[in-house]
Amino acid sequence: MNIKKYLDSTYLKTADQAGLDKEGNIKVVKGFVQEAIDEHFKLIMIRPNMVSLVRQMITDATSDLQIGTVIDFPDGQATIDVKLVEAKKAIQDGADDLDFVCNYEAFKNGNIDLVKEEILKGTQLGIENNKVVKWIIEVAALNDKQIIQLTALIKNVVISNFKEANFASVFVKSSTGFYKTENNLPNGATIPVISLMLENATPLSVKAAGGVRTYGEAVEMINLGVNRIGTSGAKAIADGESTNSGY
Repeated sequence: MNIKKYLDSTYLKTADQAGLDKEGNIKVVKGFVQEAIDEHFKLIMIRPNMVSLVRQMITDATSDLQIGTVIDFPDGQATIDVKLVEAKKAIQDGADDLDFVCNYEAFKNGNIDLVKEEILKGTQLGIENNKVVKWIIEVAALNDKQIIQLTALIKNVVISNFKEANFASVFVKSSTGFYKTENNLPNGATIPVISLMLENATPLSVKAAGGVRTYGEAVEMINLGVNRIGTSGAKAIADGESTNSGY
């Protein structure tokens, strides 16, 4: 199996989170990008403020590596307008994939109309600009029923408002990797959670993000039906090793 085509190599730490100064963090980002180019991964996932820098690196290397970035990360509680402004800037800077953090707290509080509106407008922006859109639902913040309901809500908004040809460009994604759980419980993709998402996302695709740390786990996710895997240990996984990365 060519597992590399499924891997979104991911580095989403700010300088403060990494315990580095600004230049030190940029150096880490550049290292991840160069590795992704050398290893022929599908995509590099980075913060929005790094997109233009990474686009230039990829252009200079004449690589077909794609760029993904996160929108309203990691909390997802900004207004729809703020989300769209950030996404438009990422598109201008050269992003290929827009991974929006869904306002899962609004969903949990019953504000379904707000969530529907942001899914509609965010997806529309992406599709109009020929981008892939992923909606992060933050599974660790939800119970099983909520995972099913929010996944189905995203699916239903998309199939009700967009053409079938667009469905392949929209994903439901499990996690930010930054959610703090109690008692060290998993905060990312697990087999039970991904199974629920797959059962309720079709015909949309699912991205398993966070918690996939070995080649075997990655293969298991792919065999379940996921089309993308987000990990900060992409090379280790591709090499058949395990990674102790936090995401």
